[in-house]
Amino acid sequence: MKARTLKKDKVNIITLGCSKNMVDSEVLSGQLQANAIDVVHENKKFDHNIVVVNTCGFIDKAKEESINTILEQVEFKKRGRLDKVYVTGCLSERYRNNLETEIPEVDAFFGTMELPLILKQFEADYKTELLGERLLATPKHYAYLKISEGCNRTCSFCAIPLMRGKHVSKTIEQVVAEAEGLVKKGVKEIMLIAQELTYYGLDIYKKRTLPDLLNRLADIPGLEWIRLHYAYPTKFPLEILDVMRQRDNICNYLDMPLQHAADNMLQAMKRQITRTEMEELVSAIREKVPGICLRTTLIAGFPGETPDDIEELKQFLAKERFDRVGIFTYSHEEDTSAFKLADTISQEEKERRAQEVMEFQQEISYELNQEKIGKTFKTLIDKKEAGRYIGRTEFDSVEVDNEVIITGTAPLKIGEFYNVKIEKAYDYDLEGVVVK
Repeated sequence: MKARTLKKDKVNIITLGCSKNMVDSEVLSGQLQANAIDVVHENKKFDHNIVVVNTCGFIDKAKEESINTILEQVEFKKRGRLDKVYVTGCLSERYRNNLETEIPEVDAFFGTMELPLILKQFEADYKTELLGERLLATPKHYAYLKISEGCNRTCSFCAIPLMRGKHVSKTIEQVVAEAEGLVKKGVKEIMLIAQELTYYGLDIYKKRTLPDLLNRLADIPGLEWIRLHYAYPTKFPLEILDVMRQRDNICNYLDMPLQHAADNMLQAMKRQITRTEMEELVSAIREKVPGICLRTTLIAGFPGETPDDIEELKQFLAKERFDRVGIFTYSHEEDTSAFKLADTISQEEKERRAQEVMEFQQEISYELNQEKIGKTFKTLIDKKEAGRYIGRTEFDSVEVDNEVIITGTAPLKIGEFYNVKIEKAYDYDLEGVVVK
């Protein structure tokens, strides 16, 4: 018997793409750990012998990153540094046949919903009693919580339904139990995620039940912040806002991707909403929850977009003054309805337009941040970098939004809340001191 076979397996999980993928990796980790298999996330020590790459297939750049990561791990395997390389996630779901042909060195490919099959590779059992159990890849004070899978929308640019299937909600009891388990582990902030939050419950309760879920989650002792990501604007259930206003531990924060503002673009994207309707919705949201932070994401370079459409998008941003904005360049995805349209705008021009919009938004962000100088905000400390503590207010989500840089030499605890008075403000960050 070779000595190598006596070595205990250690699995490294590499997660690419969105927070929904991260949750999938955490669930896989929890199952492996429950089967007495050593598992780590993004291991830098390289003392592992098996790798699982959880891929993203959303847009071209994400696909490229996923393929490069797979090839990098295959190269390690060829050199004898790894025994096995497995691939799962959205890219694998969508292009499994192609990948099996192009990268035969991978030991097995799995789709997005094949966790039990992955576990079989390790001679491990899928433990149904561990529903919701995860080995967190985030710092222990915050976690993502996926409340549903898949999407029933038919946006013309989006391949997610091809990779994740139709919308399937977890029950309220499942989500609450998972949240309670996270809080017991020390989690203080939960970010609710789904392909589309506002559709939650329609499939199992025959009505939109996100407000009911929020009330149940807000009752959990020790859960200090609940944050909402990825709400869809069409038929937005305004009752969500009543709960947000009534419950102190629901952050005054809403992430609602709008994608564009020009009606011809919204129609081509099959967004089922007009610019006027979006403006009315934004106004209603701000009226119900004064001071709410609104985050949106946009797309530049969709087929048929003109410079005039970009100008209209900038006018829309000037009028609505969103607190946070992200922008993607359009990616021409096979099997989406937009794939039939001619993708005639060059990548360089797409990126130029995206940059133009972001530079326009940058000034708005700077002006909004200047208004925060002299004010005090409850701030959650996330980390310490270069001798300074970095935190976030309720108006900022992890990695995508503003950070608060804490000045001063007093030691602070990671994962604790402090009141921070803002003394300086920049385009995207704030600087302040801890006050009593």
